[in-house]
Amino acid sequence: MTDIRFGTDGWRGVIADELTFANVRLVARAIGRRVRAEAGDGAAILVGYDTRFLSREFAQAAAESLAHEGLSVALSSRFAPTPAFSYAVVDRRVFGAVVITASHNPPEYSGVKFKSSFGGSAPVSFTRAVEEEIRAIRATSREASASSAEPPRAVDALHSAFGYPLGVPHSAIESFDPVEPWLNRLEQFVDMARIGASGIRVILDVMYGSGQGLLAGRLRSAGCEVEELHAEINPAFGGLHPEPIPKYLGALMARMREASGSGLRVGFAFDGDSDRIAPVDETGRLITPHETLALLLRHLVRNRKMGGAVVRSVNIGRMVDAEAATLGLPLVVTPIGFKFIAEAMQEHDALIGGEESGGFAIRGYIPERDSALIALLLLECMAMTGKSLGMLVGELERQHGPHRYGRVDLRLSSLEQRDRVVTGIRTNPPPAITGRRVDGVERMDGVRLDREDKSWVMLRASGTEPLLRIYAEAGSEADVETLLSWGRALAVETASPNGCR
Repeated sequence: MTDIRFGTDGWRGVIADELTFANVRLVARAIGRRVRAEAGDGAAILVGYDTRFLSREFAQAAAESLAHEGLSVALSSRFAPTPAFSYAVVDRRVFGAVVITASHNPPEYSGVKFKSSFGGSAPVSFTRAVEEEIRAIRATSREASASSAEPPRAVDALHSAFGYPLGVPHSAIESFDPVEPWLNRLEQFVDMARIGASGIRVILDVMYGSGQGLLAGRLRSAGCEVEELHAEINPAFGGLHPEPIPKYLGALMARMREASGSGLRVGFAFDGDSDRIAPVDETGRLITPHETLALLLRHLVRNRKMGGAVVRSVNIGRMVDAEAATLGLPLVVTPIGFKFIAEAMQEHDALIGGEESGGFAIRGYIPERDSALIALLLLECMAMTGKSLGMLVGELERQHGPHRYGRVDLRLSSLEQRDRVVTGIRTNPPPAITGRRVDGVERMDGVRLDREDKSWVMLRASGTEPLLRIYAEAGSEADVETLLSWGRALAVETASPNGCR
């Protein structure tokens, strides 16, 4: 029996192994019970999906289960980015949205996200209640099976598990299009006319995901020259892992270096469900999430004359802190997971929130990640200043100094090995790393070790896979590599023999 637990943003599993139609229906029924308990019978809820294998079919199964629970259900008429469904929740004033997606996970994964009435990820209290409902449904199913005098037929067992016959008339489920209202709102948020007149050439790597053709179409309509990479339906993602980190962005970085001609140019990569972004400058260099957050902050305050608190996850680097201090803005640090950033943004009426994995949110929109919005804001910044992305980041570095960054995702053989490594260093942090004293230990999420020279390394367990994430920031690439190597060696030593692959 699959152990269904919600991580930093939803529940995910391997298709046909953990992520089955039975489990999708089970999760949807549990969500439906919680929605009905909080909002009553007939509460409205949306269901959406991405471009992964069987996503449309899983979404239909989820919609049927939610309808059987007495909710008013609308199913998306097409795949769309997760941010489009997040915005639809707010725009249509419904209780929430179930989204079938595994975000940036490998192609063999799918998953279930839940977006709350404010457009952001469900709070921990809600997802824990859903997990309790799942356990209750399973317990009821076991009791029903145990009390039966005869072994149940397969179909009867399914009916017992889910509490109703499978299938529901399609006429009971409304259809809706999440895309056009979302794109219209994005255009209202930025100066599209200025972006279109700027002559900026844009290259988008949509990584076979749900963002394909959408932002590109609006940018072309505004007057931009746009090129899309990996813009087709391919459930295997062409062998590409749809996560916008350096090891998977070779095609975009190379294309940026190849591009020629006068005028400004910039590249953006979106993950599988198009809520995370990785900008690439005119030289083919990836702009880190730390630099991106600092640049967005500077644009909002200096160019758009906005203000407010800055929210960042604990694994974001020090350039953001330096820029916030320069601008005189308060800083709030959260655990990893955008739901924590969303909560802090609402609590502090924050201007901006950002995380290391490339997710950013802006006040005045919804407290949720949206890669298309961030791409438009960066294009607006370039259009307003007449400067390339590389030039803008260079200005930040000249003021705050170099901040180099790197990350290693170390796959282990089991969740137990992954957790053993993190627990070990949390319990016994080293007094020094490669000869430099550790003068700060942050245990908010995983463990972050700050050295006396302001460089740092952090180890944290992934919320969805047997992965150990190792992060590092320092003043030079060499020091970053030294810190990452130290973290990897520690993990290999702590895990059991042959534990890494």
